[in-house]
Formats: sequence, structure tokens, C-alpha cells
Amino acid sequence: MKLATLKEGGRDGTLIVVSRDLGHGAAAAGIAPTLQAALDDWQRTAPRLRALYDALCMHRHKAVANAFALDFHTLAAPLPRAYEFVDGSAYLPHVERVRKARGATVPESFYTDPLMYQATSAGFLGPRDAVRIPSEDYGIDLEAEVVVVTDDVPMAVPPERAAQHIQLIGLVNDVSLRNLIPGELAKGFGFLQSKPRSALSPVFATPDELRDTWTDTKVHLPMRTWINGQWFGEAEAGEDMQFSFAQLVAHAAKTRPLTAGTIIGSGTIANQDTSRGASCLAEQRTVEKLRDGEARTPFLKYGDKLKIDMHDVDGHSIFGAIEQTIEPYAAQP
Repeated sequence: MKLATLKEGGRDGTLIVVSRDLGHGAAAAGIAPTLQAALDDWQRTAPRLRALYDALCMHRHKAVANAFALDFHTLAAPLPRAYEFVDGSAYLPHVERVRKARGATVPESFYTDPLMYQATSAGFLGPRDAVRIPSEDYGIDLEAEVVVVTDDVPMAVPPERAAQHIQLIGLVNDVSLRNLIPGELAKGFGFLQSKPRSALSPVFATPDELRDTWTDTKVHLPMRTWINGQWFGEAEAGEDMQFSFAQLVAHAAKTRPLTAGTIIGSGTIANQDTSRGASCLAEQRTVEKLRDGEARTPFLKYGDKLKIDMHDVDGHSIFGAIEQTIEPYAAQP
């Protein structure tokens, strides 16, 4: 099934069920007012949401009370705010290239122990919300990633049991401010100012919606990105992923339980095959530096437009596209 959140009803929005073709929605308020509320009681709410979803798809919205044509501009992020967002870096080709460009090697531990950091979760941008940044000089970048959402995960869960706690899948544009990152990492205490709010895809879907392309808790489909209408990349999400989502969930839960509604990110999708393009500008710039001796592709500027999407094997969008414009941020009085 597919779920989304309308920009109404308070800070956490109003939960709706969305048809498989993303054309229609139906209010789920009688089951759960918000997606977080549904996840908090997932064993009870999931079957009822599924029944509403099946009716919406089967009857093509005509026999479902309160069904309506879906407008992505009315959608908030599926989880407008989450208790946790922990982001991994599961695609080591990206890590290897970045380190090679600066003359460093990848520590052996990176191949057995996932990289992960605590990301911003107090608020997510909706799929059509602008990315507003105070200065272009910060080095504005997109990062196209897959995310999963868990129910309650016990501490120290092994990967083989972590898989059963993955309830939803979606996309994220994990916005990065590249020119702020080096100074922050030099302090040895991680990201803060260099990681503003990210944007989530219009809908989240249960794993069964991906059919055979969800195997080994990896999504085996290309992540497609465009900048200003021009093709930028279509890296294969299931290829070159060093750690599966089950392994990432287990890593995050090693010393603490995870609360229902926790979002786990894959990290920027990158392949050994660079002909498939990139999923972030930093990756493209690194390829250029290694190939040509210098990076030529600029970071995002005000007015630039980006699009991130993932299609199923029949060419249909699964989660809906993230489409955003980069805009200046006007400080509030």
C-alpha cells in the first residue's frame, strides 16, 4: 500500500491512503490521524489501512467515500517530523572516489562497519517545497537516496530479524551544504550547520509494492535525477550497496532501541560505473577532478530546479517525484 500526508490538520498533517497509480487519495482519519500514529500501533492499523488501499485501487476511487484526485502540491512529507533520521553511507564507490581525489585511502573497517550519522528529523520538506538557503556560497547540493521507515526496533537486533521491522520505503533529497562540511568535520564532532532540512517523496510504500525489486532488503531499481530539466543520473540502487537496509537498521539499533517512525537513509546512491551519472553534485565533481584534474560542475544556485524519482519495471513512478526549486532564505523579523 501507499501512504501520504496532507498539509492540513496540524504540524503532523493528515494521513491519507494513495492509489497505486498515485492518482487518487482517501482520508484515513477513521483509522489513524497521522502516519506517526499509524506506526505507533502498526499491527492494528496496517490491516485496516490495507483494506482501504485495496478498495481505493480496486474500485478506482469511485466506491470509496471521501476519495479525491491527488495533487502533490497539497502534500507534506509523509512524516512531517520524525523521532529519528539516521543516515548511512552504504555506497562505497562514492567514498572511495572522494578519498582518492584527496589522496587518501579507505580504512578497511569501512567495508565491515557502516558509516552513519544522526540527521535532522524535527522537520522535513514536502515533495514540492522549495529549498531555501541563506547563501549560495554554502555549496548547495542534492543527495538522492532511498529511505526505509521502521516500527519499534529492539536494541541489539541482528540483521536477520531487523528486516521484519522495515515497514515503509521512500525517497529523500538529503540536502547538503558542501562548503560548510569540511570545517565541521575538522572539529571531529559531525554534521550540524552543513545538513539543513531534507525533503521526502510524496508517498511511502510498503515493501510488497516493489515486488521482486525489493530483495535482500535492497531496492534493485535506478534512482533517476534531473537538474534544470537535464538528465543528471540513474545510478542503480541495488548495485554496489555495501550494506543492506537490514544491516543498517541493526547497526543503528546496536546500543539503543529505535522508536516507531525512525527513518534510515541509504546514503547517496553511487555505482562503480560512472557512465550512469551521479546522485549528487559532489560525486560528479569528484569524477571530473579524477578524470580532468579539476571539477567543472557548479553547485546549485538560486532558481535551479531538481527532480528525483524512481520508476518500477513498467516505467511507473512508485513514490512520486521530489521536485524542488532552490530559493534564497529571507530571515524572519
